[in-house]
Amino acid sequence: MLAGDALLTLAFDLLTCEEIEQHIPAGRVLQAAREIARASGTMGLIGGQVMDILATDKDMDGSILEYIYLNKTGALYRAAVRAGAILAGAGESELLALTGFAEHLGLAFQIKDDLLDIEGEDARLGKATGSDLKNKKFTYPVLFGIEKARQKAAQSISAAKDKLAVFDEKADFMRRLADFVITRDF
Repeated sequence: MLAGDALLTLAFDLLTCEEIEQHIPAGRVLQAAREIARASGTMGLIGGQVMDILATDKDMDGSILEYIYLNKTGALYRAAVRAGAILAGAGESELLALTGFAEHLGLAFQIKDDLLDIEGEDARLGKATGSDLKNKKFTYPVLFGIEKARQKAAQSISAAKDKLAVFDEKADFMRRLADFVITRDF
């Protein structure tokens, strides 16, 4: 937990460093800082994590699970791509496309994480598998089954990549990143 706190604090330190101040307008820096703060706060990561804790050992529906994932991992992915785009001077249509990309990518990442907890190898993951079931966590495979969870993850990756159409080949790295998220084994 302390590592997460340190990294979050470091993000704001880096945003306000002298090099950034010399090359990027202050308004963009402020907007990027706001993105990171909101994504990590109660309406983002913290809120999603609280719901995740409250959902443990409870019967919930898919909309609550999606809320948890979009406000946990999805919020951080959204902040990362939006903050970078804001600092680079992206327009509203580009920010909208990147927002959709990040949300779908975050959802797919979390679903893949759920699947790896069931199907992964302890040595590859660096942690014991089966912890979600043991801890009675509310996950996509538990709610929908393994095959439907795989399908939802694949649909989310496809939707994420579709959002990048506006960038043509300039977003090929992000497309490869999306492919990695769905094919990873750790």
